[in-house]
Amino acid sequence: MAGTKRVAVVLFNLGGPDGPEAVQPFLFNLFSDPAIIQLPQPFRWLVAKLVSSRRAPVAREIYAQMGGRSPIVPETEQQARALEVALSDVGEVKVFIAMRYWHPMSGETAQAVKAYQPDEIVLLPLYPQYSTTTSGSSLKDWRRAWREVVGPGHTLEKMPEIREICCYPEVNGFVEAEAGLVAEALQEAGDLSQVRLLFSAHGLPKKVVDGGDPYQRQVERSCAAVVKTLGGRAGIEAGQLDWTVCYQSRVGPLEWIGPSTDAEIERAGRDGKKIVLVPIAFVSEHSETLVELDIEYRELAQKAGVPVYLRVPTVGTVPAFIRALGDLVREALQSETMICPEEAAGGTCPGNRDNGTV
Repeated sequence: MAGTKRVAVVLFNLGGPDGPEAVQPFLFNLFSDPAIIQLPQPFRWLVAKLVSSRRAPVAREIYAQMGGRSPIVPETEQQARALEVALSDVGEVKVFIAMRYWHPMSGETAQAVKAYQPDEIVLLPLYPQYSTTTSGSSLKDWRRAWREVVGPGHTLEKMPEIREICCYPEVNGFVEAEAGLVAEALQEAGDLSQVRLLFSAHGLPKKVVDGGDPYQRQVERSCAAVVKTLGGRAGIEAGQLDWTVCYQSRVGPLEWIGPSTDAEIERAGRDGKKIVLVPIAFVSEHSETLVELDIEYRELAQKAGVPVYLRVPTVGTVPAFIRALGDLVREALQSETMICPEEAAGGTCPGNRDNGTV
């Protein structure tokens, strides 16, 4: 039974610099990722070196507005501790965190998991919507790190069973947590006929989505599920909500998926609408919420004539969200396959596809 076994859960997130001196190496790691910069070596290394050195001064200014470091690691640690409590009925469970581009990274976490000697490992990306550039990259890097830790020349008393969770764009607790936070902001905004609800997600180059990445359609499904759940809450009727999905954080010359968040903010200003903005693809606060949304886009909204600009918090440790993560772990422990809504709906699991198993 799962309840008598030792279980390690690994939470994956982007990571962020823990001080000004870490900004440039963090950016170098980001742009060195083949899932981000799709160039062969040594060209990818050269591009990463160039871009990270050029962007570092601006990025340091951004992180200076958050005290010189990203809050994403301590926020993820809080989620890990909350999840351990939520899984107390499962047995002996320890939740680890692995960041993709700064410490603790997969290699460090894999060593810690090995030392824990678990019977089972559950890999859980903190990205509700799957993308090759986020969950796919994190899981691939973990597989590499784990092979190095338990490969030839290394001792491990027992080889644990490993389960992976691909994505959860419409899982009940995540949607419930988002809807609860949005409902509070809508009540604060007042007259719903004067409010536009903007669901903002991190953007992707259009060619990534055209290549089969499910991220955009999963983001749209998450938003539709939240709107549906909002129906009936505190007098809110879903059919009367003015809402749209948009994408932020565009960089580089490539065409990105849209509409862009800044364009939607300007449109709301022209329409005289209040804005309630929801970071639908982020589950913890970091530079793209605390600086891009809270400072830069707020200033844009003021210049555009938006009368009210309210930003909904990320789900963080909202009990419904932590409960959802716990339920996903329980489901994974009872499953022989990757947990994936795409596959459950009769489609192809993108995680398996990107792992080369289908």
